[in-house]
Amino acid sequence: MEEIQIVDLADYLSGNVKQEDVDRIYKSFRETSALIIRDPRVTFETASDFLDMMEDYYAQPTEVKMKDVHPEWSYQIGATPEKTERPRDNTEYIATSLPDDIESKPTPTKGTDPKWRFFHPVGNQNPETKFPGLNQPNVVPEAFKDIWMEKMDSWANNMVNAVGTVSEMLALGLGLEKDKLTSLLKYGRHLLAPTGSDLNKYNELGTVLAGFHFDLNFITIHSASRYPGLFIWLRSGKKLQVKVPKGCLLLQAGKQLEWLTGGTIMSGYHEVAVIPETLEAVERQKQAGRPLWRVSSTLFSHVAADEDIGPIKEEWKSEKYPSVLCGDYVISELKAINLSK
Repeated sequence: MEEIQIVDLADYLSGNVKQEDVDRIYKSFRETSALIIRDPRVTFETASDFLDMMEDYYAQPTEVKMKDVHPEWSYQIGATPEKTERPRDNTEYIATSLPDDIESKPTPTKGTDPKWRFFHPVGNQNPETKFPGLNQPNVVPEAFKDIWMEKMDSWANNMVNAVGTVSEMLALGLGLEKDKLTSLLKYGRHLLAPTGSDLNKYNELGTVLAGFHFDLNFITIHSASRYPGLFIWLRSGKKLQVKVPKGCLLLQAGKQLEWLTGGTIMSGYHEVAVIPETLEAVERQKQAGRPLWRVSSTLFSHVAADEDIGPIKEEWKSEKYPSVLCGDYVISELKAINLSK
């Protein structure tokens, strides 16, 4: 039976490597493309501070936020306005890989997503990279210049550390050396990527805030949103609303991980939509006097742009997953989702 596993990293971090935990991480990614973890290093007060700041950021007038937009860098730094990103055309996948029942189908969308996003890169840069366009400096919004870097980096580093530990355990589960995956992430351009959806405007039941898609990165990680509405698809094609327990983090496999494992682990599909619980959260936020913006705490971890993401094991190699530099793959995907021309 498919089930997203919940794994506590405390034992592994203390040096007690339990095969049971390693196996559960591998099983969860293999069967569901997702995993839920508890990480004792993560302070959720940091997440709360981060979400508060991003709600205040997105509540600014549009003309103020537009100063942080950089289409010349394919929106890979700073803000991406609503109605810019277009979900990839997944019609064939939906028709051939999902069960033929209404419960498994994605919610119908209307073209581009009505969400904003902010990209804040973290991590070491390869000084000799072939992809300088994917390695631009951070954008710091003027109104938040005194607190922005500390709050963004604090939450981002929590997420990067958690992905690193899970990657070590997953490598062991895949029969690889412990550092095989983390070595590929060393110069990865990890992106703290909080989305912002204006629930003053987009608050009708069934409104899709982020259309059915997979993530192009290695592993995506985030804490629970203040506004429910995230759905994922298990490897069987079953659609599931994700409810992240308090104090936990959700991880989802991205396309780079699928490529490296030759499809042993598949990238997970997901969407975000307005559901009754979303509107209940709107009322709570109104009473608290907070901006009505649904913000995610998402970080996209990336393989370094100059690394080859072709399958690691010989038996995983196939025509479907040819040898390709990660930077070239990322650029091709950015074109497919309307972020790069």
